[in-house]
Amino acid sequence: MSERSPKRQMHLVAYLKTGPTARHVGGWRHPEARLDDFLRPDRYVDTARMLEAAKFDGCFFADLFGLYDIHGGSHDAYVRRGGQISWLDPKVVLPVMAAATTRLGLGATLSSTFHMPYELARWLGSLDVMSGGRVAWNVVTSATDLEARNAGLHELPPKESRYDRADEVLEACCALWDSWDEDPFVLDKEAGVFADPDKVHYANYEGKYVRTRGPLSIPRSAQGRPVLMQAGSSDRGRAFAARWAEVIFTAQRGIGDMRDFAADIRDRMQARGRAPGDCAILPAISVVLGETESIARERAEYLQSLIDPELATANSSSRLGADLTRVSDGRTLAAAQGNQGIRGAELVLEQAMKAEGMTLAEAARRGGEREIVGTATTVADRLEEMFTSGACDGFVVAPTYHPGMLEQFCRSVVPELQRRGLFRQDYRATTLRGHLRDG
Repeated sequence: MSERSPKRQMHLVAYLKTGPTARHVGGWRHPEARLDDFLRPDRYVDTARMLEAAKFDGCFFADLFGLYDIHGGSHDAYVRRGGQISWLDPKVVLPVMAAATTRLGLGATLSSTFHMPYELARWLGSLDVMSGGRVAWNVVTSATDLEARNAGLHELPPKESRYDRADEVLEACCALWDSWDEDPFVLDKEAGVFADPDKVHYANYEGKYVRTRGPLSIPRSAQGRPVLMQAGSSDRGRAFAARWAEVIFTAQRGIGDMRDFAADIRDRMQARGRAPGDCAILPAISVVLGETESIARERAEYLQSLIDPELATANSSSRLGADLTRVSDGRTLAAAQGNQGIRGAELVLEQAMKAEGMTLAEAARRGGEREIVGTATTVADRLEEMFTSGACDGFVVAPTYHPGMLEQFCRSVVPELQRRGLFRQDYRATTLRGHLRDG
């Protein structure tokens, strides 16, 4: 690896879904949105190559272990109106993207609540080896009863116990990944020695929730083990992130909220003996670009007009874990949620309600997220302001429609960030963990 750039540089990770839309509920209706290829491998190959050409640190797939049916007690709105469904299992898509690239990091969302450590460590470790050390695991504890029922449970366990189990699952996975030392292969045909058994160890992990003996059948990857991502915003989720996360995907709306979140995470990390550079804090952003400010605003207004209010409400219901057709305000929301809901999504709606004076129902119909709107220069100005203020270490870039927004971002915003010395001109590392440390 060459010498580090003398100027601090941001990290960029793309947010993806295996479907026609990723984060904007009206995105699939855009005239330039591709709808003929979301079940075909070439879509994901093209996306991976585009992101690698732009020198992104990586990408990751958001995922759900099921099909949302919280809104109105039915999956009708999601299926009929084009909701954000995981139409393919990312575990099948990511190896295709790995084979088409050499540097781009590749992340999968997998639940520590429903999967056993050996299964997780084996699949993630295999792809990490095959990709040359470019895999990330976005660790989730899951947030809906529908996922629990698909996994054979009656309902989702309480959040505290889900995080307690997640701690054990990660301890067990790390023990399994560490069950192989470096350079175990001898490959001596004449002596008949293939590998050194002294470099393979039992994990013998036993906790309250999970146990595994090992050793793992997969050797160490070029980066040792997969990078750990996390997106929890609750107090327990932040504690979990402070212990484990190397990348945090977060969703604050304003620079002040971002700065407060980052300061809290860094304080928690310091208390655990971790340095701030051990974890990249990346808020989610989407952009709407135009050749002029007025053109960008017109495009943003048009994009907003594509949002189906019922689907937007269904999306909010799903993320909050409560049917908003039966919830009128925040007082009744908590009772309706029970053990369900994503705290980060709730915070985004709360911030939207406060900033724009909206009710819960109004914020749900519009969606809590807001795009950064402007020319490539003014969007870069905004990203630079957030980054240099210390509010974050870069961004998770979520497309409004595919492939147009990511193409525009890579073609116009990335070169402007590179010109300012805020983003890499080329890769200086070969692994995802190397990219994250090179910033």
